Amino acid sequence: MKRWIKRTLLATVGAAVVLGGLVACGHRPHGPLSDAQITEWRGKAVDRISSKLDLDAAQKAKLAVLADELIAQRAALRAGADPKTEMQALIAGPQFDRARGQALLDQKLGSVKDNGPKVIAAMADFYDSLKPEQQAKARDFMAHARQHWGGGRG
Repeated sequence: MKRWIKRTLLATVGAAVVLGGLVACGHRPHGPLSDAQITEWRGKAVDRISSKLDLDAAQKAKLAVLADELIAQRAALRAGADPKTEMQALIAGPQFDRARGQALLDQKLGSVKDNGPKVIAAMADFYDSLKPEQQAKARDFMAHARQHWGGGRG
């Protein structure tokens, strides 16, 4: 695999983890996040990343596009029934419903396949707009975040 593809893929996954985590891991005492809460978390994430990387207005706009694409991807993945309800339906009978499980998997993979290129393009546009020192900060942050979240364990 070419080096730039690996970097783009790594950066996309890293951005998805960071922004998706900020959006998804908010305090949710009564179910999923509302659109207003998602918008609030999106704004906080964009502002925080912008300040950490010292982004200019054009870079911040590209980051905002990336955040929007990640939120759209998350919404597409969560479309349909509640994941807990879907899982309960798979194990409702005496045997695991393999056909339904495969259909669910196909639906989720189709969503990633359909929306993935937009996310990659937005990530590439954002990352490519960064100055070399900003790119280095982004790489350092992702390396540190991976260790912090347990990804660095052997």
